[in-house]
Amino acid sequence: MLKGIKVIDLSRNLAAPFCTMILGDMGAEVIKIELPGVGDEARGFSPIIDGESGYFMSINRNKKGMTLNLKDERGRTILRELLGNADVMVDSFRPGVLDRLGFSYEKMKVLNPRLICASISGFGHTGPYREKSAYDLVVQGYGGIMSVTGQQDSGPTRVGISLGDLAAGLYLTIGIEGALVARNRTGEGDFIDVAMLDCQIALLENVIMRYCATGKVPGPVGNRHPSITPFESFQSKDGFVIVCAGNQRLWEDFCTVISRRDLIKDVRFMNNDKRTENHHVLKPIIEEVMKTKQTSEWLSILETAGIPCGPINNVSCLMEDEQVRSREMIVSCNHPQAGIVKMPGFPIKSAKYKLPQSYEPSPSLGQHNREILQTLGLDDSAIEAMKKDKVI
Repeated sequence: MLKGIKVIDLSRNLAAPFCTMILGDMGAEVIKIELPGVGDEARGFSPIIDGESGYFMSINRNKKGMTLNLKDERGRTILRELLGNADVMVDSFRPGVLDRLGFSYEKMKVLNPRLICASISGFGHTGPYREKSAYDLVVQGYGGIMSVTGQQDSGPTRVGISLGDLAAGLYLTIGIEGALVARNRTGEGDFIDVAMLDCQIALLENVIMRYCATGKVPGPVGNRHPSITPFESFQSKDGFVIVCAGNQRLWEDFCTVISRRDLIKDVRFMNNDKRTENHHVLKPIIEEVMKTKQTSEWLSILETAGIPCGPINNVSCLMEDEQVRSREMIVSCNHPQAGIVKMPGFPIKSAKYKLPQSYEPSPSLGQHNREILQTLGLDDSAIEAMKKDKVI
């Protein structure tokens, strides 16, 4: 998909490296730039597998690794050479940092008018919060998503993955791809400014609409849908079953297969609004029935009737699921230090772009220094001198 696209990745931690991993999975050449001797902070995050960070490995596959000290003019010169024939520069610095280093968008437009500069920050490059630092949890709190997550009596709850980081990484990927398409038409690069907070708000879907329509502040409602009933998880004999009766026909079919057709004519449950209004009455009735069979039994019954349903898998179950395996969503990398490690696969399937048969493991710190510098015309003595001076 992106073969021939060169990406210079100045980012660290999770959000932007997640974006550049996606670009790499789609065939782009990604060169990850790190600080000599230190590297991306994520290299120290657990789990540690034979001295290597599993966290780092999980989001930095299919990249080349290079070290550069951007506080040294020689390091900045090398970066300018790399950017001169690159397609995309990705960073996750606070607004203003790259400007002070001499890599502002205005200067990049002069250096390489086709370059797409793509930046992730906590709050964006404009607005009163622009210089605030942010991590995933901070942004989940600011963005309102924690206020609608959890059980009704649990209080605000963090989403179980780093959604603040991952959403921003996905939106940055979309922005970069849109800019690449536009560049084919205009011949010009762009500046993509993605804020983690903005992305959390963009994901609030109908939460804001419900507030504006009713004047009521939405709160957590557990595993159920706030506007559709029954649309939630129920306890079974040995676990949980998710039931999504998203329309009246499915509701009536559901009542039939659980042998409670009397509920169809009950005025408290006669339509979706009534069922949602009387959820506190309906859920115990349904759950009493669901507790009589095991999850697997209910899945067979409900699927036969065409009612959307599913289990609540833990990660162990997920990795053994036949659908997950058939879609190649658990893949392996052979890391030279950590050995064979498993991680999520690439979720975009294409008729023309075949999934890679193997994934390149995350690079060791500075692994491709010599290879990359030689393409810029530097010989071994120059490379060794820069290594000695900690430029690379």
